[in-house]
Amino acid sequence: MSARQRKALTIKEEKHAVDPRPFGGLRGLLYGAAALLALLGLADAVYLTINHLTGQSARCTVTGGCNEVLGSTYASVGGFPIAALGALAYFAAFSLATLALFGYRQAQTLFAIIVGLMFLTTLWLLFVQAFILHKYCEYCLFSAAITLLLSGIVVALRYQSKAAG
Repeated sequence: MSARQRKALTIKEEKHAVDPRPFGGLRGLLYGAAALLALLGLADAVYLTINHLTGQSARCTVTGGCNEVLGSTYASVGGFPIAALGALAYFAAFSLATLALFGYRQAQTLFAIIVGLMFLTTLWLLFVQAFILHKYCEYCLFSAAITLLLSGIVVALRYQSKAAG
């Protein structure tokens, strides 16, 4: 094998490699917090998905608009509940944050991408609640808060990564 081939192989291995030492310090704390937040979001989304699929109404104690929001045409896409998509996204975010915590480099990038998509979806759904439905669902607002926190973690990780590099 030539030196050029060895160098190309090394670069390829490095790109997909697992960091031999899991992240400690601030990075580990941020990925750990992200995993816990994603679990909270998953619980919220699963609760809303079950309510949607069983036809039950969500108990809304603070905002009073849950049934209007969750029963609107915006609550599903092609008959598939938006909350179920949220559950899938939170499960992916949890899995990727956990993998990133243990040093999988590709998981870091995928985590940032999934959280970015979640952020954009959250902005759209907040717009729908505020300007189209004029009603708010506290479970949806809880999910939005979690997504905003996850987005903040992604920004902090990128900033910390650039400061360290």
